[in-house]
Amino acid sequence: MASSTVPFLPTILLAVAILVVTKLWSNYQWHRKYKFPPGPKGVPFFGNMFQMPPYHQGPWAKKMAEKYGEMFTIKVADNNWVFLNSSRVVNDLLEKRSAIYSSRPPMPYASSLMSGNCRVVVQPYGPQWRALRKIMHSILNIKNAPTFAPFQDLESKQLVYEVLQKPDMWWKANQRFANSVIMSVVFGKRIPDKEEGNIRELFNTSQEFIMALQPGANLVDTFYVLDKIPKPLKWWRGRGERAFKRLLKVYSTEVEDLKRRMSEGKCPPCFATKFLDNPETEKLGHAQMLFALGSLMEAGSDTSRMTLSQIIAAAATDSRWVKNAQEELDRVCGYAARLPEFTDRPKLPYLSAVAKEGFRWRPFAEIGMPHMLIKDDVYEGRYRFPVGTIVTWNSWSIALSEDEHQDPLRFWPERWLDPFIEGFGTKERKEIGEDEGARKALEDPLNGHWSFGAGRRVCTGYHVGDTNVWIAAARLLYCFDFQEVKGKPIDTMNMNVAEHRAAPFEVRIKVRSKQHRALVERVGGEVIGVRY
Repeated sequence: MASSTVPFLPTILLAVAILVVTKLWSNYQWHRKYKFPPGPKGVPFFGNMFQMPPYHQGPWAKKMAEKYGEMFTIKVADNNWVFLNSSRVVNDLLEKRSAIYSSRPPMPYASSLMSGNCRVVVQPYGPQWRALRKIMHSILNIKNAPTFAPFQDLESKQLVYEVLQKPDMWWKANQRFANSVIMSVVFGKRIPDKEEGNIRELFNTSQEFIMALQPGANLVDTFYVLDKIPKPLKWWRGRGERAFKRLLKVYSTEVEDLKRRMSEGKCPPCFATKFLDNPETEKLGHAQMLFALGSLMEAGSDTSRMTLSQIIAAAATDSRWVKNAQEELDRVCGYAARLPEFTDRPKLPYLSAVAKEGFRWRPFAEIGMPHMLIKDDVYEGRYRFPVGTIVTWNSWSIALSEDEHQDPLRFWPERWLDPFIEGFGTKERKEIGEDEGARKALEDPLNGHWSFGAGRRVCTGYHVGDTNVWIAAARLLYCFDFQEVKGKPIDTMNMNVAEHRAAPFEVRIKVRSKQHRALVERVGGEVIGVRY
C-alpha cells in the first residue's frame, strides 16, 4: 500500500512547485504593474498593524510623515493603506479625483452585521449612498440654517447657565449642549437635563459604533478571509446581529415618538420632519431611513463636543487670544449687556477665526477616515494604485506641520485673519474684493482644515457643526475666563477629548464679573425646563 503512493510523490511535488512558481510570478507581475509610496517594513501576514497604536494614532502618523514625506504606505493584513500628508495631495486625490476615491473599504462587522449595510458613514460609494446623500444635503445646507438656529440659540443659553452654576462640570454641560442640539436638529426634541431612557440608549449605541471602528477592534474587518468561514464558526456574528436589532429598536422608538408629536402638532420643524416629507425617502427602505437619522446623531454630537473642549483647553493655556476675542465681543455686544447672536457674526470675524482654529488645532479624527479607490489610478507618473487601495488623509500631521501652518502648535486665530501670516484668503480677496473675499474665506466651514472630511465624503452637516461651535464658543468667551488648575497643567497634545464619562482635563472657569453673572442667570434661567 505504501509503495503504491510512491509514483504519485513526484506528481505532488511538481504540482506544489507549479503553484509556488505561479504565485511568485503573479506577485512579480503585480509589483511591476503597481507602485506605492515608501513606508515602514512590516511582518508577514499582519503587515504594519502592530506598529500603529490602537488609539491616539496621530503622533505616530506624524512621525511617519516626517520620515517618508507627502505620502507613505503601510500594510494592514492584505490591505494597502496610503496616507496623504499634505493638503496638496489631499486636494489632488480626494478632492479633484473624488469620483474614484470616495468609496469605503469592506467592514463585515461594523458595516454589514452591526449596521445592515445602512450606515451612511461606512457605506460604499454607489447609487444608494448618492441618493441618501442628496436628500441629506438638501435639508442640511446653509439655506435651512434659520430652521436650526433657534435650537442652537436656546441650548447655548442653557450651556452658559450650567457652566455658571457648576463650573467643574463644564464637560457635562458641553456634552448636554452638543447632544441636545443634534437631538433637536434631527428629531425636534431637546434634552433639557440628563439623558434618560431611549435617548441614553441612543447615545450609547453611538459610542459602541465608534469603538467598533477602531483599528483591530474586530478581526473580520481587517482579515477578510474570516468572513468566508462557515456561519456557525463566526464567533462575532451573534454580537453584531444583536447590536443591529438594538439599533433598529432604538431608532424606531424615536421615529414613532416623532410621528406622534407631529400628529399632535407638538414637533417643531427639524431634519426628520423634512426627511419624512420628502417623496424620495420612501424609496430608501425602512431600515435605511432609520439609519439615516441615527447616523446624523452619531456624527453631529461628538464633533461639537470635542471641538468646544479643545477651545476651552486653548483658552486656559494661552490667554493672549482670549483677550482679543473678548475685546471684540465687548465692542459689538457691550460689556455684560447681552449675549452675542448669530446676526452679530459679520461683525465678529475674530470669533469666526476662533471657531476655525478650534477645528484645526488638535484634530480629533487624527488619521482621517479611510477612502477606498474604485479603479486603478496613476499619480504624478510615479505611483500606480490598484483598485481597492485604502487612502486616508493624515489629519494630525497636516494640521501640525510647519509646511502647512506657521507656528502650528499655537492656537492662533490671527492666522485666518491676516493674509501675511499664511496667505489664507488670498485667492478670495483677489477674486471678489478685499473685505468680501476675506469674509467668504473665513466663514466657509471647509476652508483651512480637514476636520469635516474631504471630497464627496465631506460631512453633510458641516454648516450645523460650524454654527454650533461658533455660537457656543462666542457665548462662553463672552461670559467666562479660563485658567489652568495650579499644579495640573493641560497637556494639549494628549487630551482625550473623545472621553464622555469624565473631564478630559481639569480647568478653572470663572465668570468675568458680577454683571456677567446677572446676565447669565437672567437669560439662562429663562430656558431652563423648556421642552418641545
